[in-house]
Amino acid sequence: MSMRTNGRPITRGDLEAAFQKVVGEGEKAAGSAAPTALVVAGAVALGVVAIAYLAGKRRGRRKSSVIEIRRL
Repeated sequence: MSMRTNGRPITRGDLEAAFQKVVGEGEKAAGSAAPTALVVAGAVALGVVAIAYLAGKRRGRRKSSVIEIRRL
């Protein structure tokens, strides 16, 4: 992005103002995206836990032994 100076030197104030403008826009974007990101992260974590639970339940059922006890 080029900055027009109209023949005058760029001052520290000009740089600070431009930096604040860029940072301000970034903070607004991050602030508006934060709640959505938290919901997505929560849903992914819940999905991972559910898949791990179901996979472990199936594996436990498949590997368990059936023992018959007979009375003599």
